Order: sequence, then structure tokens, then C-alpha cells
Amino acid sequence: MTSLDDGGTPITLNMSAADPAFAALLLSSHLRLVGEPLCPARWDTDRSAARWLYDRAPFGLLAHDTSADPLFVYANSTAQERFGYSWDEFVGMPSRLSARPDGQPDRDAFVRAVRADHYATGYRGIRVGKDGRPFWIEDVTMWDLMDTRGRIHGQAAVFRSWSPAAG
Repeated sequence: MTSLDDGGTPITLNMSAADPAFAALLLSSHLRLVGEPLCPARWDTDRSAARWLYDRAPFGLLAHDTSADPLFVYANSTAQERFGYSWDEFVGMPSRLSARPDGQPDRDAFVRAVRADHYATGYRGIRVGKDGRPFWIEDVTMWDLMDTRGRIHGQAAVFRSWSPAAG
């Protein structure tokens, strides 16, 4: 299990899908940087939050690490369903592969905006599923996974809607 307390232990690729410390980082960094809660739900424990975010959230939620070619470290069930990848297929995959080659400049510009301001919102971009079919992700917010000491562990993105795109 990964610990993301104020000690700043880095995200690992072998964390569980419902890691309570990671859920706490997702939620707290979104609130601190974006200025609003990721979702209106409230939980008694970080474990309950982690389960809800992974199993029941009505939005796609993804995260990648800080490596030079960032790798996905998290994809909730909604994101897995939309992209067609299982947890094991998603985690460890370079996040750039979620977009087609012709969509890389747009994706890269959005990622750079997050690096500059710690979050960006209002993005719409084409992504590609495992089956090769393109789709739009819409109403996207991306933010740095920043702990309370200011250490960045990666970036997360939430997409609240999606629709088919022409092939």
C-alpha cells in the first residue's frame, strides 16, 4: 500500500484501486488547488471515499505519476469502462497513449497548463479506447496531486461527460 501522508511517500504502481491514502490525496489536492470539492459526497473514512471514487463515481477519474513519460497509476471503474481497459492494463501504461497521435499537441498543452497553474479546467479532447474507437472527454479538470507540503506526486483528471467522436 502507498502512503501519501505529509512525509510525501511517492505514488507506486502497485497501490490498490481503493487505496485510502490516495483517495485522500485526490480529494484534498482538488479542494485545495481547484477551490471546490471533487464531488458533493461525504464519507466517514478515507476507505469509504476510496471505494466510492473507484466503484461508484459517475465520472471518469484518472491519475498519472511524475515520470518523464508519465504512467497511469489510477483509473476508476468509470474510466476503465469508457476506455475499455482493466485496472491491470491501465496502471503502468503511458498516459500519452490515451490520446491519438493527432491529439497529442492539444493534450500536451493542457498538461503544461496544469504544470504552470497547478490545475486547469474546461478541457475537451479526443481520446481513444482500447478498441481503437475515438471519443470525446468533456468537462475535464486536471490538477496536480500536491500534498500539504507542496510536493507533487503526479496529476489527476476528472471527466464528467463523454460522447462518440467521428473515426
